[in-house]
Amino acid sequence: MKITVIGAGYVGLVSAACFSDFGYEVICVDRDQRKLALLEGGKIPIYEQGLEPIVAANRAAGRLTFTDKLKDAVAKADVVLIAVGTPTREGEDAADLSSVYAAGEEIARAMQGFTVIVTKSTVPVGAAAKLREIIARTRPDGDFEVASNPEFMREGSAVEDFLRPDRVVVGVSSERAEKVLSQLYRPLTTRNVPLLVTSCEAAEVIKYAANTFLATRIAFVNELADLCERVGADIEYVARGMGLDKRIGLEFLSPGPGFGGSCFPKDTRALAHTARQHGKPFSIVEKVIAANEARKLALADRVQQAAGGALAGKRIAILGIAFKAETDDIRDAAALTLIPELQRRGASIAAFDPVAMDNGRQCFEAVQWCADAYSAAIGADAVAILTEWNVFRGLDLRRMARGMRQPVLIDFRNLFSIGDARGSGMAYHSIGRASVQPAGQNAGVIPFRTGAV
Repeated sequence: MKITVIGAGYVGLVSAACFSDFGYEVICVDRDQRKLALLEGGKIPIYEQGLEPIVAANRAAGRLTFTDKLKDAVAKADVVLIAVGTPTREGEDAADLSSVYAAGEEIARAMQGFTVIVTKSTVPVGAAAKLREIIARTRPDGDFEVASNPEFMREGSAVEDFLRPDRVVVGVSSERAEKVLSQLYRPLTTRNVPLLVTSCEAAEVIKYAANTFLATRIAFVNELADLCERVGADIEYVARGMGLDKRIGLEFLSPGPGFGGSCFPKDTRALAHTARQHGKPFSIVEKVIAANEARKLALADRVQQAAGGALAGKRIAILGIAFKAETDDIRDAAALTLIPELQRRGASIAAFDPVAMDNGRQCFEAVQWCADAYSAAIGADAVAILTEWNVFRGLDLRRMARGMRQPVLIDFRNLFSIGDARGSGMAYHSIGRASVQPAGQNAGVIPFRTGAV
């Protein structure tokens, strides 16, 4: 079986590498010459654990190649996976599918013999049906099937998620397509990975439903943490008490600065748009989107309150600008909201992230990029942790406090226990838990109030 993957982005590159690791011949197509040059030079254009050695090994074995020549790549393929971007359309909530449909037209003109064309990109319900119409119109004599195969990879653990998934979902409309995709995923199903075969429409909804449900859990625990701050409860115990119920589970019950990245923000908006479009507004999803936006907007108020008032002339250190740990992705990250707002209020910003600073330099102005967390904290009036990198969990808070002008730590990820914070010399503020004052005495829960200074 020969596979062509259209798009060498996050989804496409990981998929191409992992399919080649199954022993298939894979061609990965992209028009970005800079990206192709990096890949041909043995460098990975994204930060993803475990991806580089898989790409290197399969390139060396001749199973994985990269090209900008879509026509030649598609002509050789039994299966073509479309893994191009589907960002939110500017000024709307709907997903922009122009790249998916443009790829469909090109595939139609290039395919030879029976070809299964698969949407790997995240697309709203009905996209596979429209793609089928476009291909049939472009190539009336074409012998093809269209299928949907959503990905469920988490950034930072995408390789592991692809090679050891909870399940594989394929949406098909014929036995021919089902047979091909069952064969494609045989390396996983022979290891007892469940393969769910359904319609294209159901597969498309499954992807959005899964991401939106997880986003809902995050929004729920964040608002629950705000309540805990007001009533004197500790969100860590509350979340664990909930999560130990096997009907609920512990995953996605950690409070923080709000969800971001390439999936949850755009997928929740796209699902809400689809529901409105079909006359069935999804009120829960609409509330989740609003709650998450409010969460990010309130971050600057939390920093300002913790730092003791007006921010003009103050130095704030930001630790972590990626939307989550183990990735360099800053799309819809909390830092994109917080840093400009702090600057607007007169603060100067020093920042450090283990891998995302190159991306940050392209998005932020007048930020001092530092070599490590301690350098960022020197002379700071407050330090805010935005990303749950492991390197931040082991910070020496006493050492950090000694270098600060005002020893204040706002831990938006609850990386430290209240016990760790006591005696650190820091005024410590976290999410949904008691605050700790520099003298080491627990001051009780000090609730953050939007706009309070």
